[in-house]
Amino acid sequence: MKQVLQSYRSGELELTDVLAPTEARRGQLLVATRASVVSMGTEKAMIDIARKSLLGKALARPDWRRQLMDKVRAEGIAEAYRQSMSRLEAPMPMGYSSAGVVLDVGDGVSEFSEGDRVACAGAGYASHAEVVCVPRNLCAAIPDGVPFGEAAFVALGGIALEAVRMARVELGHRVAVIGLGLLGQLSVQLLKAAGCHVVGMDLNSQRCRLAEELGCDVAVTSAEEMRSLVVGRWPFGCDAVILLAATASNEPLEVAAEICRERGRVVAAGMVGLDIPRKPFYEKELDLVVSRAWGPGMYDRDYEERDVKYPPAYVRWTAQANMAEFLAQVAAGRVRLDKIITHRFPIEQALEAYELILEGEESAMGVLLTYPGPPEVHGGEAGGFALGRRTAEVGSQPLSTSHQPLAVGLIGAGQFANGTLLPAMKGIEGLRFRGVATASGLSGNHTARKFGFEYATTDYRKILEDPEIALVFVLTRHGSHARFVTEALEAGKHTFVEKPLALNVKQLQELVEVYEEAGRRGDAEGVRSSSPPILMVGFNRRFSPSARWLKERFAQVDEPLAVHCTVNAGFVPRDHWVHDPEQGGGRIIGEVCHFVDLIQYLSGSVPVRVYAETIKARGYQPSDNVTITLRMANSAIGSIVYVAGGDKSYPRERVEVFGGGAVGVIENFKAATFTRGGRKQRIRNWLSVDRGHRAEIETLSTAIRSGGPAPTAFEEYVYTTLATFAVEDSLRRGVPASVEPSALGAEEKA
Repeated sequence: MKQVLQSYRSGELELTDVLAPTEARRGQLLVATRASVVSMGTEKAMIDIARKSLLGKALARPDWRRQLMDKVRAEGIAEAYRQSMSRLEAPMPMGYSSAGVVLDVGDGVSEFSEGDRVACAGAGYASHAEVVCVPRNLCAAIPDGVPFGEAAFVALGGIALEAVRMARVELGHRVAVIGLGLLGQLSVQLLKAAGCHVVGMDLNSQRCRLAEELGCDVAVTSAEEMRSLVVGRWPFGCDAVILLAATASNEPLEVAAEICRERGRVVAAGMVGLDIPRKPFYEKELDLVVSRAWGPGMYDRDYEERDVKYPPAYVRWTAQANMAEFLAQVAAGRVRLDKIITHRFPIEQALEAYELILEGEESAMGVLLTYPGPPEVHGGEAGGFALGRRTAEVGSQPLSTSHQPLAVGLIGAGQFANGTLLPAMKGIEGLRFRGVATASGLSGNHTARKFGFEYATTDYRKILEDPEIALVFVLTRHGSHARFVTEALEAGKHTFVEKPLALNVKQLQELVEVYEEAGRRGDAEGVRSSSPPILMVGFNRRFSPSARWLKERFAQVDEPLAVHCTVNAGFVPRDHWVHDPEQGGGRIIGEVCHFVDLIQYLSGSVPVRVYAETIKARGYQPSDNVTITLRMANSAIGSIVYVAGGDKSYPRERVEVFGGGAVGVIENFKAATFTRGGRKQRIRNWLSVDRGHRAEIETLSTAIRSGGPAPTAFEEYVYTTLATFAVEDSLRRGVPASVEPSALGAEEKA
């Protein structure tokens, strides 16, 4: 399928063929796009920033600059540079407002069906692409009689409607709209539909004339004219002013403060300067509000499945409700788009549409991209995408041997894969990058091109069915790990899965059964060897140079150890998928597992009992700030302090080991010390952290190629996973919880 992409590193736009998604994810709709809107303000601003130099980008986005400096201080220059370049190199989908026909509905979606006409919103979702996958709460049914081209304005209409709502207007209110671009024209019509008197201002006289055609009482081209107009018409001032201009200047806000009545309201919905002039705001007791795009809910995956602060029964006008109401206003004829739509381009000519905008064509207002009917989607290879000199067709050669390259396939290729794991794997000899499967064809294309995979697909089954692939990497979101690992093991593949292994006891139980069955099948059929396929979970810290070095030095200690981990984890927003019980499982199951495994490795034993407490404070989730103690089977003890409330510029991790008259310390996996008998030994990596990602893959590759045992016993993964479940249980009940693998059929390991 065709899609418009932008390189954020160079700013170049590209219309390219990418893989089409083949099925809707949970809570989402798969939609064949019929029309999408090029936003002249938002998208032009994105292009302008992207075309700046690296220094220019940093100056334009001080928030990014702060994040980069924090990363440098905490992780080192090399790691900060690698992560930053990975993000800059990832292609960005353009567009965020579209309309089309539903091809497929994901699990949990009941209000939409295949064949429905829907309007879609959201950056990264409703993009300029022939097929898109959009969360259901960012979709609205298109009323009968509303064409796709007009329905495609739904995101911009939602933004305008939310701004009008934030202004709290009533019948007869006097409202000024500053900035008569696309959003301004829509806002004028919505205000008139609400019974308001409206005046407008824009530097472009054509836009002023259009606003008057669409119902604006009067529109002027300068701040001076606006001041005179309001004084002449409404001596007491405007009840509200809506700012929809796109300028860094503070003038629109200053004008708004002057023309507002006492206790009036100023709504900033555009990208305007917000250096508040205190004197007029103080003297008039003005309100200033900044509207959140198209409304509450735009960042929440699913109201019904999340413990959100304001459920829909309380928030009357969610993002989806605003979108639906805008479409209703269009259907009723109160919002007209015929005069706003000035240009139409087929998707094949999308770059011409952007040239029109970038050249500043004054007549351009509503620019539509149009698409053909629903494209055929053939197993994730719409567009015939293939890479490099090798064919994208799956071959029939046997699995790799010790004398052949080890062919690997990826299921999932997000930021962790592109920014951390694949760069670590790139230099390992004997690996053949065979195939990559992603739900989004865009990310699969990018990863395949960047790292030299032979093919990309949006159907993960191709990876499992490919006879050349010996090792499958599962790098998807946490909630799908157990399912993909189960299917990979059943396919007879060696498997690496990024932590965690499973999110609940049921998933873990099923996985244990499949793993044991794979072992029995290996014994019976003689597949590769008498052992099952190797399974590795991405607990990389045990493979880091620091951890291995300390492990060697404590090998001579014949008493139980005490291990303490401090993790300055940083804040993760409430609506992030990590907190979602189905997608992420929370931070204890999703990340604290790393440190449970590290304590197992350093202490040489497995946990049998845990106790946990959390900080109960507004704004934090229970798994954000926890202290955990672990009793190990060999009488060693472990403790973890995992906190979200620290400074991100401070080093992220510190590990301390005590026992046998010695002390070992790992300082953020950049340095380690071992002190005994008054003497200190030290190792250090000066440029960057090394948390063991490369070493774990090298170790796994060697084990597979040599036919040796798994680098880590499967039972240890079971104990680590059960320990995180026990931590959650301890937090709920407020008492210690036992780690009991007997119910899973795993033998207890002393």
